[in-house]
Amino acid sequence: MPIPEDVTGEEIDKDVRQELQSLPKTLAEDVAKNLVMVARLIDEDPEGAYGYSKVALRLASRVAAVREAAGFAAYANQKYGEALAEFRAARRMTGTVELWPVMADCERGLGRPEKALDMAGAPEVHKLDKAGQVEMRLVAAGARRDMGQLDAAIVTLQSPELASNSVQPWTARLRYAYADALLAAGREREAREWFAKAVEADRDGSTDASDRLAELDGVEFVDALAEDGADEVDEAVEAVEAVEADEAGDAEESDRSAGDSAEDGDKD
Repeated sequence: MPIPEDVTGEEIDKDVRQELQSLPKTLAEDVAKNLVMVARLIDEDPEGAYGYSKVALRLASRVAAVREAAGFAAYANQKYGEALAEFRAARRMTGTVELWPVMADCERGLGRPEKALDMAGAPEVHKLDKAGQVEMRLVAAGARRDMGQLDAAIVTLQSPELASNSVQPWTARLRYAYADALLAAGREREAREWFAKAVEADRDGSTDASDRLAELDGVEFVDALAEDGADEVDEAVEAVEAVEADEAGDAEESDRSAGDSAEDGDKD
């Protein structure tokens, strides 16, 4: 797959670059460039990211960072079985537990929420950092919802991190998930409160909490551009109809004139 000229491979994380040092220099550069493309495209063009991840995987399948990148690219494309296999491979290579929450979420994607809950209660969770533990809580709550256990999902999300007033990278998503679970349970007033709190914490727009809040408040957004465009179309249609009407009138007048001329000729 083509690599843009502005991609050098130097953009990758230093830890990943260090992993690639085990490869011949030219190969390491090619792998690095493909990993950069995966990171660049994974949010806006998951399919493209997946394509680059397969190239990197073909070049260096024994590098943990490559297996991890391939896992995330597959995950972004909802290829949960493939993603889980890649995450497991990366974990075997590194021995770390960082991927445990996303592995559990893959189990959810494969229709196995019970397995995700088993993983949420495993010893590995205690080895996760705070961000990882919050992520695991989100996955566990999602698994509860998959099983129709709304009240249990709400309880799962109730935590010191949810109650804290400090804003952390995970705060907006945690508050959003709690609000969404409350709304699903019919607790609209509480849901509105937590969507509002999610908006306060969502500094980079990672959720659509503001839209959900507006929806609960009965605010309807109108696409002004679309409305203007519709008006322009209506005006154009009216103009065409007016022209056609004029042309029809002219034709009718011409026919009458021709008829009168013919009658005059017969009289002569």
